Amino acid sequence: MRKIVYTVIAFVLAAGLAIAALLAQQFRSEDLGPPASTTNAAHVTPAVELVARGAYLAKAGDCMACHTTRGGQPYAGGRALQTPFGSVISPNITADRATGIGAWSADDFWRALHHGKSKDGRLLYPAFPYTSYAHVTRADADALHAYLRTVPAVSQPNQPNQLRFPYKLQVSLAAWRALYFKPAAFTPELGQSVEWNRGAYLVQGLGHCSACHSARNSLGAEGGELSGAMLAAQGWYAPPLNARGDWQREHLAALLKTGTSARATVFGPMAEVVRESLQHLNDGDIQAIALYLQSLPPEAKPPAYERDSGAQAVAYLAEGAKLYDKHCVDCHGANGLGKPPAYPPLAGNQGLTMDHAVNPIRIVLNGGFAPATAGNPRPFSMPPFGHALSDMETAQVVSYLRSAWGNNAPPVNSTDVNRYRAIPLD
Repeated sequence: MRKIVYTVIAFVLAAGLAIAALLAQQFRSEDLGPPASTTNAAHVTPAVELVARGAYLAKAGDCMACHTTRGGQPYAGGRALQTPFGSVISPNITADRATGIGAWSADDFWRALHHGKSKDGRLLYPAFPYTSYAHVTRADADALHAYLRTVPAVSQPNQPNQLRFPYKLQVSLAAWRALYFKPAAFTPELGQSVEWNRGAYLVQGLGHCSACHSARNSLGAEGGELSGAMLAAQGWYAPPLNARGDWQREHLAALLKTGTSARATVFGPMAEVVRESLQHLNDGDIQAIALYLQSLPPEAKPPAYERDSGAQAVAYLAEGAKLYDKHCVDCHGANGLGKPPAYPPLAGNQGLTMDHAVNPIRIVLNGGFAPATAGNPRPFSMPPFGHALSDMETAQVVSYLRSAWGNNAPPVNSTDVNRYRAIPLD
């Protein structure tokens, strides 16, 4: 008996030491290597060029979206990023030395992007998507740092995060990182073109597309497969990015660059991404992203939905058809083809036929607002109908949209609509 007790104690001690060593590894100093700008003195990037490149990369990473509150100073932080574990408040990343990152060196900045650690060694929460930014090259990190040092300093102290116990503990974050995070530089695939690798680098790195478009487990770790995910805190569904192989590349590129195309128009959170980030990328990078996304293997399609042909189900859709003729047909047409780019097509529209019907429900209730971009400076918007349609009527018209013109997706009910009626559009 005593031998068994000693064995158990030894096992617990060994396990405890192993866990302690694993957690301690998360807090250790990292070997940063020399800054990219000094690795080859014969090829030092001029300061002006470095800053301009950093400004472009900041747009590619959509840094301002998270680090700027509505009506606030650019990059001064303070925006609450909602997560299932509480709110993470974005920090000030202006050049202010006391409250921003003006006192940060290029090494400090690289440590944050590549290792997810602050200047003082504190572990950062992955709401700052260093799980993606770890793929950013040192050269690009140095350019970003050079640009942010030129951002006008704003004295605005950082606010504490509002996370629940035990998620607010650094030791809990260290355990999460031990399970789900390991810095890994982007490695080009030798069998792919330079353009394809550029697209992969932007999507996997600065673009951090997986942050929204990949499902997460119960602890918030990304799957990374870009097959779509529900944004629970925002009440939107980020559609799959790995199902664009049947699109013409020019249509996908137009959607990314302008927010609209012959196939679809972006609304919701993606409209902000296009307005603040993607429209500012050069055509070469947009084409590279489109090429990469079109190459991603889609998941196996589920069996086709078997529609109920009973009298009650048929009558339900018939009511939806009447509502469509009354409120929607003038813009989207009796054939559902719309008038692109002003009015997007509904026939064959992936946004209508996904398993999650939250996006069309919210757009019918609250309206759809495409981004104003250089390529589409005066976008047409869809008015809200939440004031005119009941939950049941909204469910009927959305169900009709999901069943007409060759679309084949399950109907929705009034409970589905009511769940999202009270959620603000933004």
